Amino acid sequence: MDLTSALYGQVRLIAHSAIVNKPFTLKSPLPAPARSPAPCALRLLIPSRLPQQLFVIFRESVPQSCTHIPSWLCKVPRLRLVFSLDVIALDSQIRPANSKEGLPMPRNKTMQVLLAASVVLSAAALTACNQSSGNASSAAAAYGGKLPVTSRSEQAKQEFLQGRDLSERLLGQESLQHFDKALSLDPEFASAELARANNSPTAKEFFDHLKKAVSLADEASDGEKLLILANEAGANGDTAKQKGYLDKLVTTYPNDERAQFNLANYYFAQQELAPAVEHYRKATEIAPSYSPAYNVLGYAYRQQGDYTSAERAFKKYIDLIPNDPNPYDSYAELLLKMGRFEDSQAQYHRALTIDPHFVPSHFGLSGALLYAGKPTEAQAELQKMADQSRNDGELRTAYFGIAVVVSDSGKPDEALHMMDKEYAVAEKTNDVASMAADLQAKGNILVEIPRYDEAQRQFDRSFQMIQASGQSRGIKNNAKLLHHFNLAEIAIGKKDYAAAKAHAEEFRQGAEATKNSAQVKQFHELEGRIALGEKDYDKAIAELQQANLQNPANLYRLSQAYQAKGDSDKAHEYLIQAANFNSLPALNYAFIRVKAQKLAAKEKA
Repeated sequence: MDLTSALYGQVRLIAHSAIVNKPFTLKSPLPAPARSPAPCALRLLIPSRLPQQLFVIFRESVPQSCTHIPSWLCKVPRLRLVFSLDVIALDSQIRPANSKEGLPMPRNKTMQVLLAASVVLSAAALTACNQSSGNASSAAAAYGGKLPVTSRSEQAKQEFLQGRDLSERLLGQESLQHFDKALSLDPEFASAELARANNSPTAKEFFDHLKKAVSLADEASDGEKLLILANEAGANGDTAKQKGYLDKLVTTYPNDERAQFNLANYYFAQQELAPAVEHYRKATEIAPSYSPAYNVLGYAYRQQGDYTSAERAFKKYIDLIPNDPNPYDSYAELLLKMGRFEDSQAQYHRALTIDPHFVPSHFGLSGALLYAGKPTEAQAELQKMADQSRNDGELRTAYFGIAVVVSDSGKPDEALHMMDKEYAVAEKTNDVASMAADLQAKGNILVEIPRYDEAQRQFDRSFQMIQASGQSRGIKNNAKLLHHFNLAEIAIGKKDYAAAKAHAEEFRQGAEATKNSAQVKQFHELEGRIALGEKDYDKAIAELQQANLQNPANLYRLSQAYQAKGDSDKAHEYLIQAANFNSLPALNYAFIRVKAQKLAAKEKA
């Protein structure tokens, strides 16, 4: 019997044993090949705790066909959502945090959509042993185009799948115990490391687990490695690399809903809404019951201003998982955006009836109360959230929310005090990334007061903290770009336009070098603000139109530019958009909301 025939027979037994859920025992060693084997797509990786002579490895290709082989025999791709930490660079007044939209948005839920389910082993992959290796498309075809999930431990895999289910339903805190258990059973479970990273309540935990996942990348399969590297690229702000990995993933797995969802999330983060909607819809067509896609599809429609389609998507989301809090929370956020504050509060309360600890609904409810003219009640809701917090991330989010509410109420010194409390929470665990973000927020508040010299000291501390940390070179480079943005902002406030232009140019070069479209939008914001200060209103309008228009401060600036130019109709249009932006609580909206509403009311009078 030759090696290929023996291997084929053993794999058939392994596959059968997995399907019928019976243990499999290797009955006899495989015969040694008479000569070196041909390049083969099959790699059986037996755990390192077994004797070295039991290793059976053919080349370095890893098949996509090992799902129903016991997971200790092979490594196969394990897919994870790409989570970009571009939020610091996206807008210096939006805090990095977990997002339920699958994006880095201010103090919201992490979109914890992770990995694909397994499918049956195909004999077609075995015949690939007589062909050239590394054909990822053929391997994916063996799975019916789906992304597999494996672990060395079947129990670890089951824990992971339970965690993934909770995570995809935005129950991140509840998912952690399952991912931790999976990692205790299989310390080399790369997908579990990624899942644990992206559900972590603090930045420190996120980076620790992401680093571990990256350290396992070379031992992982090609598909798994794509996801790990895409995560790393997103964390480093290298969106060009991130997209390259995701494009390759979708090319290899076009019929997998999670692959489509990951690419859609990338486009959503870059505010490229048309392709985002396209890929979210593809995900729902592939798997009509895949609830996370309807959730973020609703947000994409909302950002396009298509509230009817957004409402339809959220109601479908509710229909799919009616006993979970997040569908009602997402619908509440749409109603918040539409200015239906009482209806929004009702949906938030419905979510909290299902889960009183559902942090995003406490946070969102504070916004609905604030915009309804009840700042005291809003602050009380956030204090309740702080009092029942289950981890540092929840406590910090509550403190940040209070900082936003008091900023909106014109109390910047109280906001600074809350940011100091938030910083102290991170300082206890030396969470450098969170501490740096808190200093950024303090700097933004001080710019708004304005107290420019104090603001620069906070920005300088934040920058130096990241540079002295153990963060990656990519993150440090991103922090350097952000520092140029902050210094340009201060120079604009001081009317030192020469210095502002110099910092803006440094920022432009860095943004274009990495092809980071979010940062390119930030460069246009700086150019528009400089032009506005220099009273070049045509240029200000042209530049600000290319800036991030999901930042209400830029809508307000466009209103100012049009008003100064003498176009009252356009000025009013943008003023109303800024005044009624109705986002979740965020500093950039808090800084302009009340004055925009007062100006709008004055115009109406």
